Formats: sequence, C-alpha cells, structure tokens
Amino acid sequence: MKFAVPETSRLKIGFILARSFTLSAFALFVDTLRLASDEADRSGRVFADWQVLASTRHLITASCGVQVAPTSDFVDPGLFDYIVVVGGLLNNEFPVDDETVRYLKRAAAAKVPLIGVCTGTFILADAGLMKYHRTCVSWLHYQAFRQRFPDHEVRADRIFNLDRTRGSCAGGSSAADMAASIVRRHISERAERNALEVLQIDKARSALHIQPRRPLAIECDDPRLQAALIMMESHIENTISIPQLAASVGLSRRQLERLFMEQTKSSPALVYKRVRLERAKQLLLETSVPMVEIAIEVGFENASHFSRAFRETFGVPPSKVRSAMPN
Repeated sequence: MKFAVPETSRLKIGFILARSFTLSAFALFVDTLRLASDEADRSGRVFADWQVLASTRHLITASCGVQVAPTSDFVDPGLFDYIVVVGGLLNNEFPVDDETVRYLKRAAAAKVPLIGVCTGTFILADAGLMKYHRTCVSWLHYQAFRQRFPDHEVRADRIFNLDRTRGSCAGGSSAADMAASIVRRHISERAERNALEVLQIDKARSALHIQPRRPLAIECDDPRLQAALIMMESHIENTISIPQLAASVGLSRRQLERLFMEQTKSSPALVYKRVRLERAKQLLLETSVPMVEIAIEVGFENASHFSRAFRETFGVPPSKVRSAMPN
C-alpha cells in the first residue's frame, strides 16, 4: 500500500527556462527530483512536484535545439518552495521576457527562494534580485558576471551556493548536486540516495566542493589548492592579498604557503604573479590592447613594473611577444 503524502507537504519547484537554456542543467535538476519523488523509478510525484512556468505556452528552445513545452502559466509564486531559473547562452540579449522578470520580482517579494542555475544567475542579477546575496557562477562566466555586475559579490571556486533566499549553481553536473541537497533537506536522505543511485552518481558533492578547474595546468588533488588557484585567476585585475587568499580557502597564511611549497615548489605570491602574467601574455598575443592597459588589467601599477616582471618570468620583454602576433 502506497503512503499518501499530503499535498501541502510535497516539495514543489517551479522552473523558468531562458531562451537557449542549457538542457543538461535542467534535465539533471528535474530528474533528481523525479527519482527522489518515488521509489523503483516509477516517476510518481509522491514526495515532490514540479512545473515549467512561462508567460506563454510556446515551446522553449534549448541551446542544443531541443524544445520543451511549458506546463503552467505564472500562478501564485507562493505555491512553490523554490523557483529555479535555468539560463544558457549569454549572447541572447533577451533571455526572458518582461512578464517573466515581473513574476520573479513578485516571487522575491513573497519571500519565495529563487535559484539561478548556469547563467540563470545573470537573469536574477539583471532583475536586481542578487545584489545582497553571494553568487556562485562557473569559472567560464566569472569575468562576464563581474563586468556586468561589478557591485555584486561573486565567486567561481564552488559548484553551488545557497545564501538565505537565493541560490546559485555553476551548472552542468552540479545541478544534480544542488537538487540533491534540496531533496535531502526537504524530503529525506533516503530519497536523495535513491535518486543518485538511479542516476549512477556515487555521492552528491556539497556546496563546499571545488569546481574542476586547474589554472596554469597545475596538477593537484588538494581542494584547498584548487580553490586558491581559481581565486587567483578570478582576481587578476582587482588583486587580493595572500592573507585574504588564505582566508578564502580556510587556511592561515603560513598554512597556505606550506601547502603551495609542498604541491608546487613555489610560494603562493610567485604562482599568483605567474597567473597574472599568463593572462597578460594571452592579451598580448590575441588583442591589440595597449601595453599600459594590459599592465593595469593584470594588476600592475605601471607599464615599466609590468615589463620588468614579464621579462623575469618569460625571459623576453612583452614588446617582443606583441611583435610576434600575426597581423
């Protein structure tokens, strides 16, 4: 005999899909809910329910070309425990319409938690709904987010983040991890385990898990070192101090320096300088940006200081690298 779950106790999630949304992020999130909602892969909506919300019933096209049909109009946002915005390609000037933005603002006013998945965080930030919340984005989109929202707190080292009534997720497979954390919180650990086993996922990663990114192709397995490298790459122009860097990964300065010496045979300060200079080298080879602007962009006070550091690191002045750029 199946246990009847009261309607009011079910986890309810509304999805808003942007134009050119990322299908994998949506599919992993909603399938984690589907598999957690029932047992034996019967797809019953016993412990959870979900709807794809939209201002019209027109098909929504993913970045891969697959189309998804909305299942509900913009009903009372208070009917949902979360509203999840799934973004996609950033080159779409209008990822959602004005009615969708108004609905998200209504949901925020009603204290309904909002989650941005992939570039869904850009949609929420554009609507003014992320300003006082820490935002997690993919390392791939970090610079674009900083340029568009310079007054927002953003990080690209973790896979997802839940900050009071806002959530954010880097996208990709981390959508399943974030969905699993919500299932565990609102349904049960058993439901989470059931979903992950069917999805062939050994174990859900937590919000503290580091994004799989290794700047400078440094091979390392220590998550603290990986996080520090991503923080360096994320703070090239607006450089941070080594104590700040250490604190961001939960270490003292001395512990961070010991970790770097053990893993890279170099100090964090020297590795940080190398990260900035590698970015400068890329700009010299791929753009015609003036030398002084490149120097400032990678955190140097002036062109002469930058030129000296560049030569010490690469053995040639930046002008010689620039002259090798094809016309």
